[in-house]
Amino acid sequence: MVDDEQDVVDLVVYNLQRAGYKTSVARDGAAALQKARDVMPALVVLDVMLPQMDGMEICKRLRAEPKTASVPIIMLTAKAEEVDRVVGLELGADDYVTKPFSPRELVLRVKTVLRRSRGEADAAEVLKVGELVVDRAKHEATVKGKPVELTATEFSLLTTLMERRGRVQTRDRLLSDVWGYESTMDTRTVDTHVRRLREKLGKAADYVETVRGVGYRFVESG
Repeated sequence: MVDDEQDVVDLVVYNLQRAGYKTSVARDGAAALQKARDVMPALVVLDVMLPQMDGMEICKRLRAEPKTASVPIIMLTAKAEEVDRVVGLELGADDYVTKPFSPRELVLRVKTVLRRSRGEADAAEVLKVGELVVDRAKHEATVKGKPVELTATEFSLLTTLMERRGRVQTRDRLLSDVWGYESTMDTRTVDTHVRRLREKLGKAADYVETVRGVGYRFVESG
């Protein structure tokens, strides 16, 4: 948990511990980066407005370091504008929760993101289309044998699309199945993650096809 507001820290830590999670707290960016390297957390709840180094920069640095690149990140912030959400997601955040927030909803978001990062029950399955191979057991994706560094959400999004190849997936359906949202939210979340996924896949990005006005479809040949 990275936040400099004591009341927020107390609220989040209490609810996460009550849900059975062990927690560790950092008050600023430098401490957060060092603690992430030392502890290697299963997930980071990250405030955006922090002294000296803001949450966006922390997210960017965590994603840039190989050791912490795949650690799931949930941004928790009072900055509720759409542009802030999009920037956070583009930098690699897995989810974005705005203040004021429901502690129960935050815990559910944490559970959902952790479930994605650990893979589903059929984790032994290997998905392969052309030069793209996804191994769920190892939680790895490769293109032409070269590893592709994906966040937990990007990995879940890719496997969901590959499983349903040839079938159009609406943005609302993806929000439900990948993010676990029960109600329709800002579908830009889906668009931002698809754009980042395509950038990382390189030439294999052509497998992910946009169906205008509807959503996305994974096709057999790009």
